[in-house]
Amino acid sequence: MKSVAIIGGGIIGRISAFVLSEQGYQVTVFDSSQELTAPSWNNAGHIAVEQVTPLSSYASIRTAPKRLFRVGGALDFNLFSPGVASWVWRYLRASSPSRFKAGTEALASLVNQAETSWQALTTRAHVPDLYQGTGHWVVWESAGSATAASRHWSGSNIGNAQFTALAPSQMELVRQRTHAHVENGIAFSGTGRITNLPLLADTLKKAIIDNGGNWENRAISPLTQANGKAVIPAFERDFDAVVICAGAASGRLLRHIYPNVPLIAERGYHLEVSCTEEMWPSNTPPLVFEDRSMIVTRFANTLRACSFVEFSDLDAPADERKWQRLLEHCKALGLPIGDDAKKWMGARPTLPDYLPAIGKSQRASNLYYAFGHQHLGLTLGAITGEKLAAMITGNPSQSELKPFDIERFKIRRMN
Repeated sequence: MKSVAIIGGGIIGRISAFVLSEQGYQVTVFDSSQELTAPSWNNAGHIAVEQVTPLSSYASIRTAPKRLFRVGGALDFNLFSPGVASWVWRYLRASSPSRFKAGTEALASLVNQAETSWQALTTRAHVPDLYQGTGHWVVWESAGSATAASRHWSGSNIGNAQFTALAPSQMELVRQRTHAHVENGIAFSGTGRITNLPLLADTLKKAIIDNGGNWENRAISPLTQANGKAVIPAFERDFDAVVICAGAASGRLLRHIYPNVPLIAERGYHLEVSCTEEMWPSNTPPLVFEDRSMIVTRFANTLRACSFVEFSDLDAPADERKWQRLLEHCKALGLPIGDDAKKWMGARPTLPDYLPAIGKSQRASNLYYAFGHQHLGLTLGAITGEKLAAMITGNPSQSELKPFDIERFKIRRMN
């Protein structure tokens, strides 16, 4: 029986470990946190199959100034943090029309499989109700933004998703549940959500252990190499395969094999409260207030408001102003999220071309990797886990994942 070390207990790591354990592999998961603090478990729960185009584009660059935090938007940069300025330079280069086109083809090849992968995964894990293909709504609070955004979405590539104008009855529901003056909105179909992220995490962990896997609640040091293989320092056991899927910390763990991976911490924030049916009915789809760059999602027992795209250092303290701004939005909209809301901040792992890194290392024969999924970690969690497990078992062609090879960044080799 082959042994596999999965380094990272987020959505990518757990699904990869689950799939491999189903196939009889001896899996050991290294999870540095006993709490569910990673972005995998603290996002909006949105399966965003409409997001098939990478955010590295001239269109994103053109709109960036009006989206900055200092003018009321959700975008912020700490250019004094190590690596941020050089990452931005790489991002600008990755936004050319030719690279955007290639990136769209690559990203769509994964995103278009997300829904069916999630349906299959939750069924095999005996929790089919955790995935719901209920779509989501997007609303605007002014006539100007409604006109501009409608034009934008009408001309956008949204993959397998579709949308229609919100019906009057749907508009009325939004108005009843908020204080917002909703000018217009659209209802997406084909998109989905995970209704209970902690339950998903616990279900996958239990299934891995039930299938004979091991769970190590411990941090590890950066990988080293010996005899052409990746080695986990200070761990007595060798593994036939080592998989790095540690989110924004993946670059640090790979630094002796891949120095200076251009992975940045793209940090997001949320506020969350316990929720009843009277406060916010559970059949309400995820609701995007696009003027505020905020999404509100009802989970099994909580209501969560998420926002912000903050490029900073992985270890930098949270910016209290972000939570304050988020709270102001919630109060302005009349949401049942107040001063007692639970606060969270975490780092999405993002590469300059907004494509993940998924592949088999050319530098260590037993090393695999899957990280850099930016906003789409949950969306692509199931399909990435399936592809990674298939790669380890030797099933898919390498060419299928070639666009996601980490070597595309021409990272220098260690001497």
